[in-house]
Amino acid sequence: MAKEEKEEVRIDKWMWAVRLFKTRTIAADACKKGRVMMGGTNVKASKMIRINDVIQIKRPPVVYSFKVIGLSENRMGAKLVPEFMENVTSPEQLQILELSKYNISGRRDRGTGRPTKKERRDLEEYIEPSYGLDDDFLFDFSDDDDDNE
Repeated sequence: MAKEEKEEVRIDKWMWAVRLFKTRTIAADACKKGRVMMGGTNVKASKMIRINDVIQIKRPPVVYSFKVIGLSENRMGAKLVPEFMENVTSPEQLQILELSKYNISGRRDRGTGRPTKKERRDLEEYIEPSYGLDDDFLFDFSDDDDDNE
């Protein structure tokens, strides 16, 4: 399948065609919600794109950038995608993505089920550690000078 000879294509069709989104509806919704940008400004799903345009897609915590190499309105196989786009995401954004993989904010591996009571207590202790203060230890913030006035 060779590149089609088109000058402009709707951005939602192109993103669906190059497999950035599973359906065209999801691609259009991403545009509506402000997750798709060109040149730092949000774009509508009907925005026409050309070759050499750079598209940014926000997928928290990262903003991916893709350069348009070829235009197509038809969905293609994954092997053909490199002929139509190039991932030009900045190294800083890729580093953020890598660091977010190591963030263990209470996530469990898929399929491990609910935590046991002991695992839950250990997790709560890890997230909000207690520092060995007794419950009967009271702070007295009142000034003795206030009583004399």
